[in-house]
Amino acid sequence: MRISEVDEAALLGAFVPHLPKGRQTLLGPGDDCAVLRAPDSRYVVTTDMLVEGSHFKCEWSTPRQIGARAAAQNLADVAAMGAFPTGIVCSLCLREDLQVDWLVEFAKGLADRCGPAGCGVVGGDLTRGPAIAISITAFGDLRGQTAVVRSGAKVGDQIVVAGTLGMSSCGLEIVSQGASPADPAEAESVSIFLAPKPPLHMGPELAKLGAHAMMDVSDGLVKDARRMGKASGVAMALESAELEYFSSLLPSNCTRPLDKILTGGEDHALLATLPKELQLPEGLRAVGTVKVGEGVYLDGELISASGGWESYR
Repeated sequence: MRISEVDEAALLGAFVPHLPKGRQTLLGPGDDCAVLRAPDSRYVVTTDMLVEGSHFKCEWSTPRQIGARAAAQNLADVAAMGAFPTGIVCSLCLREDLQVDWLVEFAKGLADRCGPAGCGVVGGDLTRGPAIAISITAFGDLRGQTAVVRSGAKVGDQIVVAGTLGMSSCGLEIVSQGASPADPAEAESVSIFLAPKPPLHMGPELAKLGAHAMMDVSDGLVKDARRMGKASGVAMALESAELEYFSSLLPSNCTRPLDKILTGGEDHALLATLPKELQLPEGLRAVGTVKVGEGVYLDGELISASGGWESYR
């Protein structure tokens, strides 16, 4: 049955039962507003949009993957502040030709990323339009920790990454060519491109370790490292030898692997700087050192400002 053939109450009744409640949800969907606990007395908030044809294609992605992608990229921003996700609200512009089952599967995708993080989907809005547009606002609780911002990197810090780099870009390459994944590495790349899997638990963990700066790698390692360096007034010196670990995870037939690691976006890894003497726990990889100066360097050579995702290009 098409979305245009049912009223709003029936539509809500079809997909709301699939949304997770969340540990901090006091009042979920159904009223004018939701009510969330804020035990810390502070909360972090972020918002993001996805538009059909620009951020996803329905011929490539299932509605469940689209829902997971929409949740993941917002929850990664919450984690990048060192916070625990507590709730999201989701507003949708939907085409009239979509089936009700599309919305049900989309809701399941939201739950795939929100549920394990203890995050509720607590409300939103529905409207009609010529293309699918998704707007999500996510909230998080700092649990007594100081928010980790991108402007705190210190000279001498080690630059670390939690998550994957270049995998989403390789997945995009495979899907764009119309190819089917030929082995587990290719399948994982496509999976990360279509429905990212950010290491949400590592955000609060990095905060506890004493991260001086942190951010979500959404637009590529170099572009986001440059943003962090500029905000902190330092240079970010990357080492290709340290990036070989990420190369080892990429499919063997991935073209220009180092370029994809440096400039490919949408893995939603976490980029952080930590005190140089700190022993890194499992799940973190050192990729360089914070230096005096400005810009991003690879093996001592300044990297140009090009590369990475640009919303208006």
